[in-house]
Amino acid sequence: MPVFDFSGVPASEGGSVCTWTVFRSDKRSASPEDPILILDNRAEKWRHHSDGMFTSPSKRTSFAFAAQGDEPAREADVLRIDARFTSLIQWLGENRISVRLSGQNRPDGYAVYKIRETAFGGQAKLSAEDGFLQFMIERLLASDPPSQDLPDEDIDETGDGMKLTSLQSITDFMKCAGRTLPDNIGLWARRNLAVARSHEVSPEERRHAQRALSIMMNIQWKNNYFESIDPVEARRILDEELYGMETVKQRIIETIIQINRTHTLPAYGLLLIGPAGTGKSQIAYAVARILRLPWTTLDMSSINDPEQLTGSSRIYANAKPGIIMEAFSMAGESNLVFIINELDKAAAGKGNGNPADVLLTLLDNLGFTDNYIECMIPTGGVYPIATANDRDQISAPLMSRFAVIEIPDYSEEEKKIIFSEYALPRVLRRMGMQREECAVTPEGLDTLAALYAGTSGIRDLEQAAEHMAANALYQIEVDGKKNVIFDGEAVRRLLG
Repeated sequence: MPVFDFSGVPASEGGSVCTWTVFRSDKRSASPEDPILILDNRAEKWRHHSDGMFTSPSKRTSFAFAAQGDEPAREADVLRIDARFTSLIQWLGENRISVRLSGQNRPDGYAVYKIRETAFGGQAKLSAEDGFLQFMIERLLASDPPSQDLPDEDIDETGDGMKLTSLQSITDFMKCAGRTLPDNIGLWARRNLAVARSHEVSPEERRHAQRALSIMMNIQWKNNYFESIDPVEARRILDEELYGMETVKQRIIETIIQINRTHTLPAYGLLLIGPAGTGKSQIAYAVARILRLPWTTLDMSSINDPEQLTGSSRIYANAKPGIIMEAFSMAGESNLVFIINELDKAAAGKGNGNPADVLLTLLDNLGFTDNYIECMIPTGGVYPIATANDRDQISAPLMSRFAVIEIPDYSEEEKKIIFSEYALPRVLRRMGMQREECAVTPEGLDTLAALYAGTSGIRDLEQAAEHMAANALYQIEVDGKKNVIFDGEAVRRLLG
């Protein structure tokens, strides 16, 4: 592999003296076995924790160890470096940032797996934001390696321990990690950074540009590649969360197998249609848990203006992003599950258009543009799951974006099983009670089913379980009972 200097010019052609070669890694954490970089330790074995700073790339690519007592300062060449970190190491060297390395001596060199900033007092800092270096390293570790045609520069992604808010930290982020951003967002960020730093625009324009930058830079822009998901574990989660619903579970497992084959999300989301209280939202949360993605909810019954979804233009003083953009910001990443509740209640707005039409751009996975951000947001990692009670109220264009699953209501026998095996045990666990402290006889279950025979779904049953457990706990704590058993009469007296 050829050796490059920090500017990407081969050392044999001139430029700064570079001592290392790059290696490409997709490891999401660093360790002595999978380090960030390797220093030369042939002349001396270095300490586990070592203070110092990287040298300016215009001189040589090495690490200058701080003097220890009477010992003089020493340097060690950088031999190998993870390609994702080259720009960050360059930035550390150019700005003479004091850092502490954590590493381990190996036969091939001193393997550095942790870098922490130690600047304090009047020393130089990498950024105006505390914790910026760790933020950057987390982003780098979560990123993919640079493409093969880039000699040595970095890519980065991830980190959620802090937020970039100041212009200085955003500027540093762009210099150290600009290549982690999708091309269109990188271009957008440079333009907005110029506006935020310009004195030729109004203070309001600068404020909006800085706010938009802070939102976008704190989102981890992931690619659309999905790791394989264990179908057995997925089935365990579904069985834990849902009773019966074999058709629903089968459809979800099919989706998991499809993801494992293609390593991308399906082209269509899920639309769960059924009576209120049948567990549609619970299914959606279970799918988000299986996909290991953050989730957000859009309640369409409370949205009557498309601008609530798309945001308002920056020409207004009180402009702000829309709900969809805020969902990306809250999640902190671009891959997430959108749970769209009550899709059938996405009625026409108040003269400003139909909010339901805004969803089409989100559901097509071709990108979404927020009026405040003014940039196309990639949506290839968004998986929509919608719920509805009445399919006749959903427009054909929206319906065509989903794989539809009908959720039937439960029979009386199913309700009794759900209450005794799922709803009541779940409440007892939350209250810290043992199952024998609150029990229901078969007659009590028959009475319970009869009381709620005219209701759809299981929401009333869950509320009954809450009431019954609380009553049992009261009798145990106040009346001194060891356990409470609800027969038919007791159930009727408590809930009838």
